[in-house]
Amino acid sequence: MEKIVGIRFKPAGKIYDFKCGTFVLKTGDHVIVETENGLGFGMVAITSAQVEKKPRSRPLKKVYRPATEKDFNQIKKNSEFEQNAFEYCRQCIEEIGLEMNLFHTESNFDASKITFFFTADGRVDFRKLVKMLVKKFRIKIEMRQVGIRNQAKMCGGIGRCGRELCCTSFMTKFNPVSIRMAKKQGLSLNPTKISGVCGRLMCCLTFENNVYNKKSTRKE
Repeated sequence: MEKIVGIRFKPAGKIYDFKCGTFVLKTGDHVIVETENGLGFGMVAITSAQVEKKPRSRPLKKVYRPATEKDFNQIKKNSEFEQNAFEYCRQCIEEIGLEMNLFHTESNFDASKITFFFTADGRVDFRKLVKMLVKKFRIKIEMRQVGIRNQAKMCGGIGRCGRELCCTSFMTKFNPVSIRMAKKQGLSLNPTKISGVCGRLMCCLTFENNVYNKKSTRKE
């Protein structure tokens, strides 16, 4: 048997299993855990449980320790660093004239690496940009191009329903959405009425799709 706890690193992010050892943790506790990129700062999403040991493709990482005040101060420093890095990177993008939309920066816990998230219509040659960023910050730099739906999830916002975006508040992955779903639900096919803030079809069209599929099957 081994004691496992579920840790989440981002709001509505994927939950990862970690060995919690002798630590007694409850939902909402912040912890420092071992990751492939060094120590990470996460929050307990699923309380610890005893489970049978089973073969895994990769051994589970461990909870290093509960987070301390010093760790929260480090997160605050990281946030300030990320903001400064964002502003500098945006200036570099304008200077070089790259066609890309920078919208988020994220550093790892010890600030030894920073990732710049952006969207673009096609591939972007950002080699010169990376050289400028490395020269400025002297740490590992990663440029990550993501889709428009991922941008909405990371930036957040309010949907046409007046509530926080589903992808930001609780969705951990994106499921395929089609115009056929809107047709089955008798919704207007006007793109402005069935599209989310990202400009794509609203994710909530998938939530009741199975119900409408069952109804159509019964009619047949």
